[in-house]
Amino acid sequence: MAGITLSHISKTYRNGFQAVKDFNLEIGDHEFIVFVGPSGCGKSTMLRMIAGLEDISEGELWIGNRLMNSVDPGKRNLAMVFQNYALYPNMTVYQNLAFGLKAHKVDKTEIERRIQKASAMLEIRSLLDRKPAQLSGGQMQRVAIGSAIVRDADAYLFDEPLSNLDAKLRTQMRVDLKKIYDKLGSTVIYVTHDQVEAMTLATKIVVMRDGMVQQAGTPKQIYEKPVNRFVAGFLGLPQMNFLNAAVEMEAGLAFLNTGDFRIPLPLRFHRSLMEGLTEGTKVEIGIRPEDLMTEGEPSYAIPFDIERIENLGSHFYLHGRAGSQSTTVKLETYDSRRKGKQIKLYIDPEKMHLFDKGTGESIEEFLLG
Repeated sequence: MAGITLSHISKTYRNGFQAVKDFNLEIGDHEFIVFVGPSGCGKSTMLRMIAGLEDISEGELWIGNRLMNSVDPGKRNLAMVFQNYALYPNMTVYQNLAFGLKAHKVDKTEIERRIQKASAMLEIRSLLDRKPAQLSGGQMQRVAIGSAIVRDADAYLFDEPLSNLDAKLRTQMRVDLKKIYDKLGSTVIYVTHDQVEAMTLATKIVVMRDGMVQQAGTPKQIYEKPVNRFVAGFLGLPQMNFLNAAVEMEAGLAFLNTGDFRIPLPLRFHRSLMEGLTEGTKVEIGIRPEDLMTEGEPSYAIPFDIERIENLGSHFYLHGRAGSQSTTVKLETYDSRRKGKQIKLYIDPEKMHLFDKGTGESIEEFLLG
């Protein structure tokens, strides 16, 4: 296996539209990289450039010590799984799995060995004599994955492979894909718009927006230390709450004033008061639903008016308004029979995020360093 280097890669089409802008990433051996972002962010275009299905307008793609920009797709030693399965309808499952190997003139005995190994891994041995029309969607996806993993490739590329499956099958396939990755011992580059897939599968997530990388890091880093408001809001279900506020000073103490209530500025942000976070600075407070508590520091409280309660069995979602701003709270327990529609909430100061109202950048990331 070999590392993959993406250096200052851009893609501009003839009409002037720039789908990918100055993309940089180092991918090591045996990483599970997930490109995630909304539709049109450039993630599939980036994957297709790696595969050689799209030309690179600027920059360099290296696999190991070999520059790949002008290398034909068939000579890159990459295997790709497409969203639409890409199976030959007139061939059996066995023939579909063998097709690419035959094209590369792999010995018949080796073809048999690889197909038996892949079909056992994917639990499709009983399907080898069937044709695609006789398979369910989940079975076809397993065969499509099998067509890729029978190859001894430097990396395996997946372009939204689970998007055509129902929710239950997607959950099962996520588990199976993780097992397959562990057994393969190879590099995987995976494209999805589904944040759950990104968080559960990746060793490294690359969040994209408008053709640009917003942040790259482990799922834990991305979730706990988002570098801007977009990343913070994109990952997490329900999404992070955002409350408009302004910095306010009183008797040497710093507060965040939303207009409806004040919250003491957490101590870890105080250094930023000397580096640009001044009186009157407009910010957005970011707080995840699970980091709002019903008990906390008695010197302040956030009034929360409950509008709707969702009971999911293992936890509750409370939807309502903190002051005048829409907010969602996640609680492990809640007595929905209790009287009154207003409760008091408290923020875990270690879990609070602050974003510049103008740029959307994390104040902690860019002012605290």
